[in-house]
Amino acid sequence: MHKKIKLAVIVGSIVLAGHAFAQTPTPTPAPPAPPPQFPNMTFFVTSTGGPAGANYGGLEGADKHCQTLAAKAGAGSKTWRAYLSTQAVGGATAVNAKDRIGKGPWVGATGVQIASSVADLHSANNKIGPATLVAENGKLIPTRLYTVNQHDVLTGTQADGTAFGPEKDMTCGNWTKSGEGSAMLGHADRMGLRDDDASKSWNASHPSRACDAPSLVATGGAGLLYCFAAD
Repeated sequence: MHKKIKLAVIVGSIVLAGHAFAQTPTPTPAPPAPPPQFPNMTFFVTSTGGPAGANYGGLEGADKHCQTLAAKAGAGSKTWRAYLSTQAVGGATAVNAKDRIGKGPWVGATGVQIASSVADLHSANNKIGPATLVAENGKLIPTRLYTVNQHDVLTGTQADGTAFGPEKDMTCGNWTKSGEGSAMLGHADRMGLRDDDASKSWNASHPSRACDAPSLVATGGAGLLYCFAAD
């Protein structure tokens, strides 16, 4: 009799414990923290490249990439443009990067003014450099001083902000190629292997090896863009 009572108590305890366990609510994970907001930002380097190397689907796709990232940072009310040129090839009209980014001034996420005007941007006075390479999320872009180097930024542009002639591909097929081809790159940190103007150029340092993502990474980049608020 006592054994039956003990067995019943044990079974009852197990049932109650199981019931209590079943009733314990699963903790709800905390929602992800919202991205940092920089509504006054009018210039940034993209934190990420596109999914297909230098192929952004043309200028429209590159502008959309800038606009999307800016919106996540609270600056989507502005009209954003990628600092890219296109060449007069295949019936296309050449477009100068300097003509599509507005008049300035441009300020990064940390509040530092990069340039006051288009002329200032294309002079030695602009403030693009290692300390001001801030992405739309407020983080610095890795430079040659880091293990991972992403200082090569796509521009397809000459030093004065104008497009190249049609003789040689310098825009990865006007930003539609992700394989063979080439695009002019700028050194966003103003540093290179030599002490010359090209190595220190933010927008016209050297061409890429090719247009695919691995080739852009191999030359010190990640298919990143300069983005400017045009209004």
